[in-house]
This record gives sequence, C-alpha cells and structure tokens, in this order.
Amino acid sequence: MKTDANVVHLTKATTEQSPTSPVGRLPVALIQVRDKAAQQLKQNLQGLFDNADDTLFEMADRATSNAEQNAFFEAMRDLRLKRKNIERGFLQKVFEAFANLNQYEIGKPQPALDAMSFDSLSLVQNDELEETVALDAMVAKVMSRDAMALGHLTTRLNAVITKKLDDKSNPLGPTLLSEYFLDACSGLGVEIKVKLIILKLFEKYVLGSCDILYAEANETLIKAGVLPELKSAPPRRQQRPATPVYTQSSGEEGIPLLEGADQGVQEVFGALQDLLAQVRGTAMPRRAQVADALPITSNDLMRLLSHMQQRAPAQVNVEDFDLREQLERLLERASAKSGKARVVGEVDEDVINLVSMLFEFILDDRTLPDSLKALIGRLQIPMLKVAVLDKTFFSRGSHPARRLLNEIASAALGWVDQDDAQRDSLYQKIEQVVQRLLNDFVDDPAIFSELLAEFMAFTGDERRRSELLEQRTRDAEEGSAKAELARRQVEQALNERLLGKTLPEVVVRLLQEAWSKVLMLTCLKHGVDSDEWQAALQTMDDLVWSVAPHEEPEARLRLLELVPGLLKALREGMASAAFDPFSTSEFFSQLEALHVQAFQRFKRVAPEPEVASDEAAAATDAAQSGIELPLLELPAAEEVEDAPAMVEVVEEIILLAPGQTRPQEPDVVLPDDDEALHQVDSLRVGSWVEFQEDDEHKLRCKLAAIIKPTGKYVFVNRTGMKVLEKTRNALAVEFRRNAIRLLDDALLFDRALESVIGNLRKLKHS
Repeated sequence: MKTDANVVHLTKATTEQSPTSPVGRLPVALIQVRDKAAQQLKQNLQGLFDNADDTLFEMADRATSNAEQNAFFEAMRDLRLKRKNIERGFLQKVFEAFANLNQYEIGKPQPALDAMSFDSLSLVQNDELEETVALDAMVAKVMSRDAMALGHLTTRLNAVITKKLDDKSNPLGPTLLSEYFLDACSGLGVEIKVKLIILKLFEKYVLGSCDILYAEANETLIKAGVLPELKSAPPRRQQRPATPVYTQSSGEEGIPLLEGADQGVQEVFGALQDLLAQVRGTAMPRRAQVADALPITSNDLMRLLSHMQQRAPAQVNVEDFDLREQLERLLERASAKSGKARVVGEVDEDVINLVSMLFEFILDDRTLPDSLKALIGRLQIPMLKVAVLDKTFFSRGSHPARRLLNEIASAALGWVDQDDAQRDSLYQKIEQVVQRLLNDFVDDPAIFSELLAEFMAFTGDERRRSELLEQRTRDAEEGSAKAELARRQVEQALNERLLGKTLPEVVVRLLQEAWSKVLMLTCLKHGVDSDEWQAALQTMDDLVWSVAPHEEPEARLRLLELVPGLLKALREGMASAAFDPFSTSEFFSQLEALHVQAFQRFKRVAPEPEVASDEAAAATDAAQSGIELPLLELPAAEEVEDAPAMVEVVEEIILLAPGQTRPQEPDVVLPDDDEALHQVDSLRVGSWVEFQEDDEHKLRCKLAAIIKPTGKYVFVNRTGMKVLEKTRNALAVEFRRNAIRLLDDALLFDRALESVIGNLRKLKHS
C-alpha cells in the first residue's frame, strides 16, 4: 500500500477543504481506525447502560434512608431517558477529535498557555475534587496496564498526521475518552455519589477494554504499512460475566466495586449450603442413599425441569404441587429406563430445597391475594431453572428474575379478590407474564429482563393514572376539609347569636337557610380574620336587633337609620351567594312586615319633642342623600297584620353538608395513651391496609391522605379512587377489634429469603 501517496493527497486536499468540513481530511487507514473504534466504544457503552439499572437498583436496595433510595431511583430514570443523548454526544466527540487530527489552528493559544488571573482562582469544590480524583485513578489504571500499546498507537498516529499528539491528547487515550464521557453526562441531574458510580461503570465497561481497542487500532495501522516494526504485546482477553455482580467494601461506602464478584456470590450461596447441610437429616429429609447412584448433570436437570414446566399449566392447585416429589418420579423413570440409579447432584439439590422453601413462604404469605397466589405459584419451576443456571439469584437483589417476582407482588398488593378477575387488566398481565415464561423459557435468562421491562412499563402507566386520580381525591378532600371548617365557624357564629333567644320564625329561617350560605362563602374566600367576615357578622347582629322589641325612645331613631343599609346588605349578600331569588323576595316581604310592626309599636307611644325633631332631621338628611325611607309612611293601627310567629331557639343549630341527611355520630372517646391510637399514629401516607368488613368480604386500600383540619384518614383503592374515610378514633376502634391489618409492602423475595434463612438458623439450634 502506498502510504506516501495517501498522505500527499490528504495534505493537498486539506488546503481545499472548508475549516468546518471533516470530509476527506483523514487517510483511509485512520478512517478505518476511527470507525472500528467507534463501533467498539458504542458496544461497550451499551453494556454500561444495560447494567446501570442493576447497579443503581442494588445501591437503592442498600440505601439507609428514603431520600438516598429516591436519589438512586431518580438516577435510574434520568439515565434511561438520556441514554441515547449520552451515547450520541460521546461518539460525536470521538469523531470530532479524529476530524481535528490534521487541523492545526494557527493563532489560537493552547489551553496550557492561557493567561491566568489570580482574581479568577477559587477553591476546588468537594464534588469537583472527588470527580477529579476518580478520573485520575481511572486513567492511571489504564496507563499502568496498557501504556505500551497506547504509546505505539500515539507514535503511529503522529506518523500520518500533521498535529503532534501525546498519550493525553490521543483521541482514544483514557484521558480524552473520560473527558468525552463526562461532558456527554453533563445533562444528568445526579448527585456526586451517583456520578461516581456511573464513572465506575465507565471504567469497567469502556476503559476496561482499552487493551483490545488499542490492539485492533495498531493492527489496522500496521496493515496500512504504518511503522510495522513497532511490536506490542497481545491484548489479554478477559472473561466477562453475562450478568455482573457488585460487592461493596467497607472502605468505599456507597460505591460498587466490580471486582471479586464471583467470590461474593459463592460466599452467599455457600453460607446457605452450610445452613442446609447442618439441618439435613434432622429437620429436613436426607437424600436417599442408593448404592452406585450417579448424579445427573445440571443440563440433564434443566431438561427434566423443562419437561415438568410444559405440564405446569395443567396444575390446578399449586399448593398441592410438590416439586421435589414430581422430580423424584421423573428420576425413577429415567433410572428404570437406563438401568442405573440416577439422583440429583448435591449442589442442585440444595438449590431445589431453597427454591421450594422460598415458594412455601410465598404461597403462605397473607399479603398476597389468594387468587393471585395460584398464578405466582406457577413460577416455581422457571425460578428454579434460573437459580440452577445462575447462583447470583440468591445474592443479587437486582437480579431480573427476582425483580420480576417482586414487581408482580408489589403490583398485586392492592388487588382485591373479585368474581370478574379474568377481566381485570392487572390479572391478565400477570397471567400473560406467567404463560410466556412457561411456554418460552428454556435456558436463556434474558427473557426475564424482557418481561421485567414490559411489566414495569405496564405498571408505570397504571401508577401514573392512579396517582393522577389519587391527587384529585386529595384535592377534593382538602377542599371538603376547608368547607367543613367554614361550616363549623358559621355554626358557632349562628349559635352564639340565636341559641336561647326567642325571635320571629322568618328571621331564624333567613339566618339559618340563607345568611349561613353568605357566611360560608365569606369564610372560604376571605377567612375569619377579614373585614368582610366581620361585616357579615355585623349584618346578622343588626338584623337580630331590628326585630327584637325595644322600649327606649332612642331605638326608633336607630331603627330609622339602620333599616335601609341593613336591607341593602342583606340583598347584596344573598345575591352573591346565589340564593334563590323567589325565596329572597318572600323573605324580604315578611321582613318588611316585621319592620312595619316595629315602627307601629313606636307610633302608639307619643314621642318627646327632642326625639321628634331628631327624627325630622334624620329624614331630611336621608332625603338629601337620596335614600328613600318607605317605612316612614306607616299604616294605620287597624291595617297592621297579626303578630308574627315567634320561635325559641333551644337546640343547637347544625348545618349539614351537601348530600348529608343527618349529622355524623360522635366518635367513641378513647384515652390518649390507648395502644390502638398509637397504632393509628404509626400509619403513614402510602401504607396499605386490609379491612375485614364482614366474615366474607375484605377491603384492601391505601392511606392516601391525612386531612389534619378535620382529622380524617382518606383511603383509596389501587386505581386511586376513594373507597373509605375514617377519623382517628374510628380507626383505633377498628384496630381494637382486630378488623384492620397492615400489609407488609417490603419486597416479597427478600422477605421470603429472610424467612428461610431465619427458619434454617432456628432449626440448626433446635
């Protein structure tokens, strides 16, 4: 290959190219290096992102607080949403770096020579310092391992480009690759702890393969005739586990260490085996010892389990299905056919026992609805096959099979047994997942990741819909609570002014039926400390005074001054509350008659001259201000109607909410130190509970809100719809009669494994 011809042609071409156009600037050999490197880097990045969920989930599982756990979950979501942008941004930087290899921009100072101002210097922030230390450590590891291969690549690049490079400015060097990745991740809104975890993943999945990257790049340039005399050591081909395992040392709290994983897995599974060995033969049946019995291989066991799996859908009652017994029968047939006794190997037998005990706990768990236990129970064989294939099933909380089981159980938490289960979307989805596993899972665990992603997308959509309805329920309840508080304020105001008094019936009705609505509206809009509230109360006080009997001479003058403004305030208030106009007219006609009678009583008593002159002056002032005083024209005594119907307010006025037919019954009063009240106070928003309504019916619901002003506890079903509300005392009564039970929302598999380990330890010491 005529390398010189290519270089000459490139130099000639670069003088004709636009400064911004990368086309034609690189020799063919460098284009091949770039494209191969980009392809490998892309694959490595995909490996990073494919395993990021597992890592972050593992860290969330170990989180010591809700805030820390939420940070990891938010990071998982953010990383998923921005994955494509990060990949694109990273590869774009790599392509730009190659495009600039033959560009030397004259006149542009190099970064190392930039002028520095002491005014611009500042202390390095802690987060930035941690990030820098992590990057330096990553680069140092690559340099200590692959320095020779990188040095040869840099030398070969310098032989065919105009710009001179060193290892730090090599576009495939660990320094620039780390910077490109960090720049591509700049849009992630994550804490430094999460960023360090992502950098660790980048070190494992991208920088960890630099030896292969440099070897292939050098090989491509050697084939192109670029410095073939330089000899590099062959790259070490490292075995990568299909599913990574993360362990954590005490020295680096919160950061997953991706080394020594296999050892960690073996330690967990080995500890479980030790517990099984110590109880075998006492608390657990010992395997039958048959002379000359041959253990079957794990592959043979997988074939037997697949045979059983295909017939699993026919199992009607999973609680009667004994996996070990079924497997023993198949082994007996195989032994009879081959003429040699066959048994399960010790390791595989331990796996079978562990999975069987896990599902015994699951099928006995009171948190799972009975109708869904039958579905989940059919997953026993697929889960056993996964455990045989991959022992990390017992040690890794983010294992796809475990997560799938946990997600199904979490979604089923609010599910209520019902007659039309087959029509319920959640039931159908779980049934679909179970059927897919029974039909399609042979020996490739990747199906669990696929089904997990599908199921989480389904539950995510359902959760978003339920959260929206749940928020509407909370908003409505908070609005009702405000209305209830306002209603109590109005009740108090009415009872303070009316209770124990004898007043015309029409006035009592007007205040209770009409003015109470005006007071409610005023209280809700302006509050009880507002001028508007005080004005509404004053109007009510004025009305009560205006219809009460008065003997003092000054009362007539006050009544003359009071009535016009009073009537105006009453009309405006009732109009603002949209009170029925017909009823308003009827009230006012009766009110006018009351005021006429009041003036008539004053007319029977001869007024003193001073009072008469005051009345005349008031009438003159009113006429000048344009206020009409129609009540001054009083009818003759014989025209006055009979005395109005009077009523004594002896019962406390209680205002009913819309749709309420009778006042709520008062709660049973419990002492403050009652244990049941402590149980109620331990409830948290989001807690799932089960109410035993009667002998046959149970209600599962979630505490959606505690409305503090009214003391109400509002419960919703899994769709977010309100199904129940109770006061604190009423809930305590339910606890006292054992009609309410808290549902454990911890991860199902983890609870089952914890229970199995606890039981094995008890059996060991018994």
